Amino acid sequence: MTRAENPWIEGLKTIALSGILALGIRHFVAEARYIPSESMLPTLQVNDRLIIDKVTYKLRNPERGDIVVFGPTDTLKEQNFKDAFIKRVIGLPGDKVEVQGGRVYVNDQPLREKYIEEEPNYHFSTKEFNEKLGIEEQTVPPDNYLVLGDNRNNSYDSHYWGYVPQDKIIGRAIVRFWPLNRVGDLD
Repeated sequence: MTRAENPWIEGLKTIALSGILALGIRHFVAEARYIPSESMLPTLQVNDRLIIDKVTYKLRNPERGDIVVFGPTDTLKEQNFKDAFIKRVIGLPGDKVEVQGGRVYVNDQPLREKYIEEEPNYHFSTKEFNEKLGIEEQTVPPDNYLVLGDNRNNSYDSHYWGYVPQDKIIGRAIVRFWPLNRVGDLD
């Protein structure tokens, strides 16, 4: 017959194992994030809570239309940004992307953007794009993505600071779990 272990020791082991599992899941599998700004309206609202899938992009590359969370690029770090961003993938590596009259074209085809409410009124005009101001047509470099907020006119995104390297992408937003009246997928 074996002697029963002290219930306090059993409890501490259970708590420790639970903590290790939770940290492992958060670091490698999925994590919760909240939305701090209006840059992704109407799809995501301020204070929405999301689950971010960290596994998918280990198996495949991001796709156009995915909503991704990424760490600050070098350009953003130079501007003292430290927090992660959340935006929609618009341009994939090798895509030719241009803006005409506020409308996005990818590989000479107008992008169908059902998630935008307000008529876009912007253009690409930063040094990050081909080292020239006013360039409207860009080719996304290898291993990089062009990301834009759904609230296109009020989003600090790739049309200001350039491309997101693939190694900066943390994961894909897959589901909203808060507020309860908006629980569900992000399509």
